[in-house]
This record gives sequence, structure tokens and C-alpha cells, in this order.
Amino acid sequence: MVALILSMAAGCSTDDIPRFAMPEPITEQGHRILTLWQGSWLAAWFVGAVVWGLIIWCVIAYRKRGEKVPPQLTYNGPIEILYTVVPIIFIAFLFYFTARDTNDINKLSPNPDVTVEVVGFQWDWQFNYLTSADDKTARTEAQVTGDNAHGHPATLELPAGKSVRFKLVSPDVVHSFWVPSFLFKRDVIPGRTNQFEVTIDADKAGHTYIGRCTELCGLNHDQMIFFVKVVDPATYKADLAKMSAQFNSGSSS
Repeated sequence: MVALILSMAAGCSTDDIPRFAMPEPITEQGHRILTLWQGSWLAAWFVGAVVWGLIIWCVIAYRKRGEKVPPQLTYNGPIEILYTVVPIIFIAFLFYFTARDTNDINKLSPNPDVTVEVVGFQWDWQFNYLTSADDKTARTEAQVTGDNAHGHPATLELPAGKSVRFKLVSPDVVHSFWVPSFLFKRDVIPGRTNQFEVTIDADKAGHTYIGRCTELCGLNHDQMIFFVKVVDPATYKADLAKMSAQFNSGSSS
């Protein structure tokens, strides 16, 4: 039954099912996360309905009808096997779908279209546009640094419909890179490079989304915001060339 519910959820558009408090996803990976979330909720509602139905049925069917003591049973083998096996089956199906989607979300492509090094530091963000995802050959071709202390958050510009690799690093303490509309976040840890990829929906060009740090990182943690500006690939290419020229001339936005 769990498999049926999750399969139905996977086969439907996410617009046809309530999002259960989740933001609207803007990436391919976000849609997969939302589908898993919706399927889990539907499975939970189904289990809840069955449990409450059994409780109500027992209350009505076995209510007290007199002073006669009802038959006393010490155990019921088939029922005990049933309520042990059925939850195991439910959990096994949920584990399968969760593991499958987690592996898909964590998958890294050999050559992403865009690679951005995200530097989280107290208390701001720096985005380095890299020439490739290869650590040995990559170099920074453009850079954007925020100035939240003076009301100028960094804006990360990304192309719609293209794969984007994020490399997360920190020179000081643990931060967390979170864009709510990605339906995903990942910690930014000193001495370690965390990575993930997203592909933003092609129809999201022209929209801007907010991002935040979600790991308490010190006094001004609350001001660590940034913006993600989604543009069409042609606009991104032109803007990247401008940012690259500024960076190579010794200035960055």
C-alpha cells in the first residue's frame, strides 16, 4: 500500500497534491524532494486513518454491554505477527524511496555547466565562479562578495536550465548554505569541501530568491543572507563576461 501511495504521488504533478508547508521547488532535485515529502505524508495519513478506524471499530464493537466478564486472552499469534510484519513492510518501502532519492540528489555530474565555490564566513558570503569542477585545473574567473554589514547582500546569478555545482567551504566556523526554494541545504564546514548540484527549472528565468545561513555561527548570524538571481543562459553568459572583466581588472562586485 505504501508503494502504491508513493507511486501515485510520483506519477502526479506536484501541483495536484498539497505541498504540506513546503515552498514551491525551482529545481529538478527540489521536485524530487517534494514528491518524496508528499508521498510520505500521504502514507502517514493512510496509516493514521487505518489506526483510528481500528480504534473506533474496537470502541464500538467491544464496548461494555453488561456485567459479564469478557473472555480473557493472553495472546493472539496471528495478530502479533501482523502488527510486527506490516510496519516492517511500510518502513522498508519508505527506506527504499528515501535512499533512492537521496542518492539521486547527491549525484554529481562529470562536467556541470556552472561551478560556484561558496565561501561562508563571519558574517557574509562570497561566490567564486570557477572555470571547471576539477580542483586541479579550476581557477576563479569572477567573484561576488557580499557586504551585509552595510546592507548589500551578495547576489549569485545563475542560468536557468543548466546544471550548477556548488562547492562549499568556510575559513572560520560552521555555516549552512540554504536557499528555501531549492528545498535543500548543506553545511559549510571548515577544512572540508561539501558539494551538491542543482538544475534550475527553465521557466524560472527572471526570478530572484533569498538564501540564508541556517547554522548559528556567531553574533551576526541573522544578517547572513544572499540572493539567487535566475536568468536565461544568454544573459548569464553576457553578465559572467562583465563580472570576469571586473575581476581581472582587480575589482569585484
